[in-house]
Formats: sequence, structure tokens, C-alpha cells
Amino acid sequence: MNTKSSNDASAAILLAPSLFVALWATGFIGARYSMPHADPMTFLGLRFAIAAALLFPIALIAKTKWPRDWRAYAHLAFTGVLLHGCYLGAVFAAISMGMEAGVSALIVSLQPIVTAILAFAFLKERLTFVQVLGLIIGLAGAVLVVTRKMDDGVGPLITLVLCFFSLIAISVATVYQKRFCSGHNIISSSFVQFSAAAVFCLGFALIFEEMRLEWNGESIFAMVWLVVILSIGAISLLHWLIQRGAATKVASLFYLVPAVTALYAFFLFDERFGPIGLLGMAVTILGVAMVNWKQSAK
Repeated sequence: MNTKSSNDASAAILLAPSLFVALWATGFIGARYSMPHADPMTFLGLRFAIAAALLFPIALIAKTKWPRDWRAYAHLAFTGVLLHGCYLGAVFAAISMGMEAGVSALIVSLQPIVTAILAFAFLKERLTFVQVLGLIIGLAGAVLVVTRKMDDGVGPLITLVLCFFSLIAISVATVYQKRFCSGHNIISSSFVQFSAAAVFCLGFALIFEEMRLEWNGESIFAMVWLVVILSIGAISLLHWLIQRGAATKVASLFYLVPAVTALYAFFLFDERFGPIGLLGMAVTILGVAMVNWKQSAK
């Protein structure tokens, strides 16, 4: 009986990273579904507010430990604004302006590369020759895809600016969270981060958007999926993986997100990359894999 339970647990840990990547990739598809029917920051502000509202009673029932002082809350709130408000806000805005889901996912997939540079600069983490080579290869692959898609998949130049801003935001948030937000309970910290992101997004929407939000089948499905499956489910799955020592598998599989997103987008929206685009995606995946190699080997 114990052997069976152990085998089941091992199988779950083996399969869970792939499930996480498959779920995380749907975030870009959710943006593609929702953006024709809503202003980006309005939609995201409501999404984060609903996620926080769902997490609060869960935290109370589970008797979750909360941060001890205002500094911890401030660090979590700042990370939440970067990770959810700026990162997702820029991606959703870019997609609403014409950026393809697959291209946006590819640009943001450079996050491990930028994070490695920031970690080297601010956390004194060393880069190996293989990682430096991966930085160059990954950037070359992204440039190849973006250059090829300029005419038909990227949209206005501002969409590229937004996606690269999103890339910087999630990279800074990753390093900042590692430096200042370690050790907090996932439920309480997620509540604080979603609450801060909701205030940021809704405040931005109030000032700069018309706060358009059309409720129909697509927008309702996107909202439910992004709140329940992404904001709560995928983040909880990530925490479960980290607790069980499978974080390295997540790191090594994370660079597959753009490929999975492109596959979803092909079947759902007929987004196509073509031979040069596919080559660029493969080169980018190789580059990010090389950057992650040291982390996976630890």
C-alpha cells in the first residue's frame, strides 16, 4: 500500500510540471479571448479583485499565517503590482492592439534570460559560459521571430514596447521577490499581491480607460478561466511543486510556454509562424534552455 502511494506521488510530481506549463500557456489565450470585449486594465483589475475575494475566506478557513509587519506587506504589494499589474497589463494591452498571442508569449519567454542578468547584477549569481551563450542565442531567436512577424503578427510598434516592458517587469519582480518576499505563506501573500494589483489596475483604468467591459460567452469564460485556473490553480500548483522539490522541472520546462501557446493559437485563432518563425522559436527555446541549464543541474 505504501509502495503504491509512493508511486502515485512520484507520478504526480513527474506530470505536474508539464500540467503547469500547459495551464500557464493558456493565459495568453485568455487574453486573446477577452481583449476584444474589454479594456485591458479594467478586465485585469476585476480579475485580480475576484481572485483576492476568493482567497481571503480560504486564508481564514485555513488559519493562514499573515506577514508580521508593514515592510513585508509593502514588499509583497510592490511585487504584486510588478508581477500582475505591469507584466500582465502590458501583455493584455499589446494583444488588444494587435499583437499575436504566440509572439507575445515568445517575447515574455525571454524572462529567464533577463532574470539571469539581473540576478548576476544584484544577487551576485554567477553566469557560466553556456548561460552567456544561451543569452546571445535566445535573443537572436527572438529577434528573428519578431522581425519576421513585423508585418502580419506584431501590430503597431507600441505592442513591441509593451511586451518588452512586460518582460522587464516580470524579471524585476522575480529577482525582487527572491530578495525580499521569501518565506511567506502562498495564500496570504497571493491575497496581498492580488489586492495591490487590483487597486493599481483599476486606478489606471479609471484615469486612462473608458472602463469598457462587455459580458458575453467569451469574456465570461475568459474571466472564470483566468481567475480560477490561472490566478488560483496554476499558482497553487507551482507552490505544490516547489514544496516537493520539483521546482527545477518547472524551470527546465518553462521555456516550452511559447511553443505550447503557439500550438493553442494555431488551432483556436489560426495564428501561423511559418518556417522562419518556427526556426526562430526553436532557437529561442534552445537559448533559454541553456540559461536554465545551471539552475536545473543544481
